[in-house]
Amino acid sequence: MANQQRLRRVADQIHRELSELLRTQLKDPRVGMITLTGVEVSPDLAHAKVFFTMLGESDALTQTEHGLKHAAGFLRSLLGARLKLRVIPELHFHHDASVERGVRLSQLIDAAVKGRNPDQD
Repeated sequence: MANQQRLRRVADQIHRELSELLRTQLKDPRVGMITLTGVEVSPDLAHAKVFFTMLGESDALTQTEHGLKHAAGFLRSLLGARLKLRVIPELHFHHDASVERGVRLSQLIDAAVKGRNPDQD
């Protein structure tokens, strides 16, 4: 069982390494420009939830999720060469909608301040 500080360090290292691997090694056309927003590692280091965000349509999001799911094993094997861990976590990619929600809330606040409906734009 790992302590919380170690889990955080491992998650941060996975985040950094995966960002680099996605930028340089992954050639899947389904995976476009994405940003990793966070990584959560299970206490036994067997699983890692990788949160990402992207700009684009919902069909592009679906394609990206399929591409990342398909590339998870490849990315895990590349991580194994870069990390000094006994067990490399299985990667699970999840879309992080918090950025889109934040933009929408900001639009709503701006519209409320101006006294108009943002859906009329």
